[in-house]
Amino acid sequence: MIRKGTYILILEMPEARIRVGALGIVNVPKGTYCYVGSAMNGLDQRIGRHLSKGKKIRWHIDRLTEICTQIEAYEAATQEITECGLGKLVLESGGSGFVKGFGCSDCRCFTHLFLLNEKTKEKLCSSSSLVPHLNL
Repeated sequence: MIRKGTYILILEMPEARIRVGALGIVNVPKGTYCYVGSAMNGLDQRIGRHLSKGKKIRWHIDRLTEICTQIEAYEAATQEITECGLGKLVLESGGSGFVKGFGCSDCRCFTHLFLLNEKTKEKLCSSSSLVPHLNL
């Protein structure tokens, strides 16, 4: 069964300097980041791809998932929660937008990549709007 839905990835990043398509060179300080995304044609496949290493670079987030030291995936608890709605949840939980235009070329959001602190990460991960993704 192909599932659809929205998700977040929480990434532990080393300090890095990466090229991200038209966004150019991005300096990424060491820290915890959150990316929000959607997969309307295969949620499990999309998250599985993000969790894998050695993939062809296709999306902005691939640049980060290839070099992160740790990654966690969570799904929206219901299909009614949009990608932009997840971004709003991250902001309300205390996340800070990081890199204008990252992962949000098809909407009006500032970004879909956020910098988190430990308190924000805990609040977000314990939100009733999210459930841990089980690697199937």
